[in-house]
Amino acid sequence: MKDPRIQKLAQNLVGYSVNVQPGENVLIEMIGSERDLINAIVEEVAKAGGHPFVQLTDKTTQRAMLMNATEEQIKTWAAIDLNRMKQMQAYIGIRAGENVNDLADVPEKNMKMYNALYNHPVHSEQRVKHTKWVVLRYPNASMAQLANTSTEAFEDFYFDVCNLDYAKMDRAQDALADLMKRTDKVRITGPGTDLQFSIKGIDAIKCSGQANIPDGEVYTAPVRDSVNGVISYNAASLYNGVTFENVVFHFENGKIVKASSNNDERINEILNSDEGARYIGEFAIGFNPYILHPMKDTLFDEKIAGSLHFTPGQAYEIADNGNRSSIHWDLVLIQRPEYGGGEIYFDDVLIRKDGIFVLPELEPLNPENLK
Repeated sequence: MKDPRIQKLAQNLVGYSVNVQPGENVLIEMIGSERDLINAIVEEVAKAGGHPFVQLTDKTTQRAMLMNATEEQIKTWAAIDLNRMKQMQAYIGIRAGENVNDLADVPEKNMKMYNALYNHPVHSEQRVKHTKWVVLRYPNASMAQLANTSTEAFEDFYFDVCNLDYAKMDRAQDALADLMKRTDKVRITGPGTDLQFSIKGIDAIKCSGQANIPDGEVYTAPVRDSVNGVISYNAASLYNGVTFENVVFHFENGKIVKASSNNDERINEILNSDEGARYIGEFAIGFNPYILHPMKDTLFDEKIAGSLHFTPGQAYEIADNGNRSSIHWDLVLIQRPEYGGGEIYFDDVLIRKDGIFVLPELEPLNPENLK
């Protein structure tokens, strides 16, 4: 018997996240082998009067292609998929790979080529800017291992997170988004972290289930050259199949002038991808009440309650500081007490301490008020 939580998730994705309208084309892309959710989404798109299209991808096959990729091949691959994406009004992307490290041994030069020639035009430029889209993971044994739980316990956690009342969360975000729009100076402090920058004049965007599931953040971007100081991230991050831990960035006038981690050579290769890779394209505050610990999955980790992420690379044009790059790497700092604590100040006023909002107008975003 089909899990009713799957049908509810499909209904939320189609009816709330991308709000499918009659006659709209919807691309449903699955990386992995799960079929129940795909079928449920197809049914819901059809019920809404939309036209579902399905793409099934296997990570091991993608690895084989990337290991042998040429510039001409990737350009052709991108041209084909870009043409299809241009015919879509909505996109639902489901990621359920069996091994998060499948791309770990793909040469960095091949990954750079793929990100620049495929991901950038197909996803960053067309899908993100010209479709209604949502991206989510789907629970499997691999994700449960990353979260250090049983598969069944992870499934329960997953559906709690993904079937949260995102409309309620959306209303609670208004005060934070409004405050960020009025703010000039930001200061972030904590163990190994003392960072200052400006967000003056840059929009603040609420994220409440319309683009990511799970969700729970408000983001903006720093004025490109305003970042100074040091940040020490405390959540491990998986990027192109490689795990990075203990990442520390030192900034001078917006630029990462020193970067260290458990893999100094590889992290600096990534930051040398292009000029914009050493500048920050996003600053976001996370507050999903059900997500408490990192699991090396960006879609979950960047929403951790009491977290923030500070992202080298491409800025979103909707909250734009002008930075352009082929990368966009959401690195996470958790500020709850069990992770060392920390503070966020807006224009010298403390707004969050040890992961808890302290201003009355922001208290609806604290965990007890969002569950």
